[in-house]
Amino acid sequence: MPDLIERNEAVQEDEMASQPVEHAYGGSEIQVLEGLEAVRKRPGMYIGSTSESGLHHLVYEIVDNSIDEALAGFCDEITVSINGDNTITVTDNGRGIPVDIQPQTGLPALEVVFTVLHAGGKFGGGGYKVSGGLHGVGASVVNALSEWLEVQVHKDGQIYEMKFSRGDITQPMKVVGSTSKTGTSVTFKPDPEMFDVTTYSYDTIHTRMQQQAFLNAGLKINTLDKREGQEVSDSMCYEGGIREYVTWLNQNKTPIHNDVIYMRGMKDDSSVEIALQYNDNYNETIVSFANDVRTPEGGMHEEGFKRALTTVLNAYGKKANLIKGDDKVTGEDCREGITCVISVKLTEAQFEGQTKAKLGNASIRTLTSAIVSEKLDEYLEENPKTARMILDKAMMANRAREAARKAKESVRRKTALESGQMPDKLQDCNERDPSLCELYIVEGDSAAGSAIQGRDSRFQAILAMWGKMLNVEKARADKIYGNDKLFPLVLGLGAGIGEEFNIDKLRYHKIIIMADADVDGAHIRTLLLTFFFRYMRPLIEKGYVYSAVPPLYKLTRGKNQRVAYSDEERDLISAEMRGDNPNVKVDINRFKGLGEMDPHELWETTMDPERRTLRRITLDDAVAADRVFNVLMGEEVEPRKEWIERNAKYALNLDY
Repeated sequence: MPDLIERNEAVQEDEMASQPVEHAYGGSEIQVLEGLEAVRKRPGMYIGSTSESGLHHLVYEIVDNSIDEALAGFCDEITVSINGDNTITVTDNGRGIPVDIQPQTGLPALEVVFTVLHAGGKFGGGGYKVSGGLHGVGASVVNALSEWLEVQVHKDGQIYEMKFSRGDITQPMKVVGSTSKTGTSVTFKPDPEMFDVTTYSYDTIHTRMQQQAFLNAGLKINTLDKREGQEVSDSMCYEGGIREYVTWLNQNKTPIHNDVIYMRGMKDDSSVEIALQYNDNYNETIVSFANDVRTPEGGMHEEGFKRALTTVLNAYGKKANLIKGDDKVTGEDCREGITCVISVKLTEAQFEGQTKAKLGNASIRTLTSAIVSEKLDEYLEENPKTARMILDKAMMANRAREAARKAKESVRRKTALESGQMPDKLQDCNERDPSLCELYIVEGDSAAGSAIQGRDSRFQAILAMWGKMLNVEKARADKIYGNDKLFPLVLGLGAGIGEEFNIDKLRYHKIIIMADADVDGAHIRTLLLTFFFRYMRPLIEKGYVYSAVPPLYKLTRGKNQRVAYSDEERDLISAEMRGDNPNVKVDINRFKGLGEMDPHELWETTMDPERRTLRRITLDDAVAADRVFNVLMGEEVEPRKEWIERNAKYALNLDY
């Protein structure tokens, strides 16, 4: 692991470890705002969706309560278990949820927490100094959306227990034993009436819990999968906190300096931690959190960091005579190849919506900017060698950006970009409303020919790709402009790339990658997805990118023809076509590629909105996606080899 550089406090000398709240945590700290009525009617309002992401959100809501205990200084171990029956148990060694009477309601505080929406120790009662949940909906919402839920509280030498079903009490709070421990254990089963899927992913939970362990230095988080045949367990504790997080994010990249630059500071009840390291990659990775909640859309803390970073690097570059005259490096130049984790904690965090995607507190922008301005400048002065490496990289990015601008201007002159002229390989549709338009990206002239003839030209456009495509993971933007494989795609979509990308100018709201169901087709899809992720990420974030699913087999018996999309479906259809006569001949032909299909077949199987199968490309975790693309498409061979070996068992249809 690289050496880790710890900086002094920027604004106020203080230890970042949260201090225990001074007064007792009792029923009086539980503040009731409103009842628990609408959760089952509109679950998406509270957990984002009823899909797999909403299912896992239930776990995070319960864990958030345990994290709050850790932030307050009363909990140092959390265990999250997927049980054999696919239920979840979350256990912590905190103080235990209060069991005394909550004054407003006259009910036990434990009952209030699990049955009343917006009830918790997070609304000014003094239970928590800072917290991730803030909205106070966690426990009650999980309870409302669970077929059943059981909670045990170890507190004051006794074990208290309550049971619920779909939010209703099935067993009032009672003492079920004695104990020498403190803490809370919650076990629940998600309600199949509420969720599209009820099977948990260990990898998804483990990734989130690892993230929480990084953010809370010294907090031990255990994850277990107890399901038969899937048994696995992990224990995570990172004394280096977000410094180790940066090292972990950079493990498949080559850092340009050994040390992880670390800054921290406080003002009043707000604190900021930042860790960063530059690598030889061309992409920026900034991961930000507020009260341990991921803010994928950034917010004021990211703004403050970016502004200060640009200002400090330009000022140092001028002072060290690395930047001449009126030259300067832009924010984009300064962030090329950066891996940065920003973690802020504050008492009144203002998030946009329950999903907490963006932080809105203006005060945290000022604080973050002040910390970076002071401490990063100090670091550069004290470490001139590293400072020069960082500035050299920013200047190189600046020159590449200028080269990209010139390449773009050259392309504009050659292709009449500004006039709206479309690329030769694009067969456009007649519809002009982007929300109704589809673009099929097809590899090879043969498949493109069938697609053009088979399509519905009213709303379906076809763009043919050919030859070896550029791997953008290993290329800067200046290499993309003028690239005869990728730039026609940029031109056709009409929304630009990189920092200039404007989703409002997009000409199609369905972009469908239609490649063969073989190794080459998978490679083409990966190359295109790498390009979209690195230079047009909003396409994926908005859900505009799809992968077509062409059939693998054609089955023929006499004049009867059917297609199959998998080996299992092939066997099932074959048996159906034979009927009562197992000896009857059914011809089974494997499609070697889309070019083998005639226009009619391609329309019926892959392009007809009424019958086709499309897979939407989603982006649940940009950090995880960044790591996968870096492993698969980056320079390092060994991580890619390890990834392939680990995931080979999941590969399909690679037998030719």
